[in-house]
Amino acid sequence: MGQSWVDAETAGCDLGDERLNRRLGAMLEALGQRPGKSLPTAFQDWSNTKAAYRFFSNGNVSEDKIMEGHFAASALRIRATDGPILILQDTTEFSFKRSVPEKIGFTKISTGRKLEEGRYQKHAVCGLLMHASLAITPDGLPLGLTAAKFWSRSKFKGTAALKRRINPTRVPIEQKESMRWLDNLRLSTKRAGAPERCVHIGDRESDIYELYCLAEDLGTGFLVRSCVDRLAEDGNTTISKVMAQIQASGTHEIGFRDAQGQAHRAVLTIRHATMTVRPPIGKQRKYQHQTLQIIHAEELDPPEGRPPVFWKLITNLPVESHAQAVHKLEWYALRWKIETFFRTLKTGCRIEDIRLATADRLANCIALCCIVAWRVSWLTMLSRGTQSATAAAVFTEAERGLLERATPDRKRDGPRDLDFYVRAIARLGGYLDRAADPPPGTTVIWRGFARLADLIEGARIATNPGICG
Repeated sequence: MGQSWVDAETAGCDLGDERLNRRLGAMLEALGQRPGKSLPTAFQDWSNTKAAYRFFSNGNVSEDKIMEGHFAASALRIRATDGPILILQDTTEFSFKRSVPEKIGFTKISTGRKLEEGRYQKHAVCGLLMHASLAITPDGLPLGLTAAKFWSRSKFKGTAALKRRINPTRVPIEQKESMRWLDNLRLSTKRAGAPERCVHIGDRESDIYELYCLAEDLGTGFLVRSCVDRLAEDGNTTISKVMAQIQASGTHEIGFRDAQGQAHRAVLTIRHATMTVRPPIGKQRKYQHQTLQIIHAEELDPPEGRPPVFWKLITNLPVESHAQAVHKLEWYALRWKIETFFRTLKTGCRIEDIRLATADRLANCIALCCIVAWRVSWLTMLSRGTQSATAAAVFTEAERGLLERATPDRKRDGPRDLDFYVRAIARLGGYLDRAADPPPGTTVIWRGFARLADLIEGARIATNPGICG
């Protein structure tokens, strides 16, 4: 029998003690079987739950060491594919309610209800932030995380006040949270092992001149959404002024969903140009100018009631035609894949319901859940693509047997391929599998895994009557 998914994701881990390594594998398997359940429910008894708590509080355990094996497995999956690899970067926030929030840290100041004297009530939000890089294929298949960083804002206390006193561009990048974008770019490129294949994609927060320069030094690609109207050409104009003189190369239609989940269509007019982009005035002695490609995609005739779509992208990849500009837009549109991953992590694994008391313990637990959330996302997309993965490579023989027995008779016709078993898992999670239904998503997949774990336990008890006395 082949290597299990748990073995594959932990083979590269070394916690300095073989007992800790074995415990890591057992905990990952338990959380993978019951994503979203409380820790006592996932680990089933007090002995395993207590061992898990000791594991999370062990000083020799850290989130980096926990994910080291997954990073190595992601690199192997990257090397097993051909063509470009899109590495999506983004930040998410986890909020917690604690009687002693200082043990975890704070993420932001939240504005609450209006007080009688007219002021608004404000309070610090207890929580952690995580900045992650997710490698995917251009078809949208998640290959795994390549970097992850955890922190609270207390580490950067005073930075905002400093930026109010001086020009923010003169604050060293090492003193800003923005440094996370550069750290992840460097680590992801190294772990992927093929900088020329990587395209690092980020939203407007990633519009950092230092990132452009680092990508050039590493020989890797980037595609980010711009929010800064930078100096361009000879320094006496800006990107927006140059782009205003560029003729549109054509149009492109996209589909998207708004914050409420409503589907929309939009026709975008595309303009693209190659130009010299210069660093901010405060950094011109340290950094050289860059020759980059600019793409502006602006919606034609936007409807009333929602803001128009307007993407301003900047990249060091070739954009010499309308087709290449559209291609880069399609790549940027795949950035929502990391949002889906974060949703799976928060809603599916229910991170914010975990009752661990300190930041280090929470980061260790979140690191384990990141691997579980990736597997759910990977399996969801794997069954939709043209990849040649077999069901035996994903599910054990016992799991396949139970899924076949749990499948209604009318659904058992046809090949027992990977799609058959993924749909069987989804049906356990509430997927109706009607002819007109879209393919199952991550929500029904993670629910289905929890149901499957119960079926496996029931089958084990049924075949060993002595367990029940």
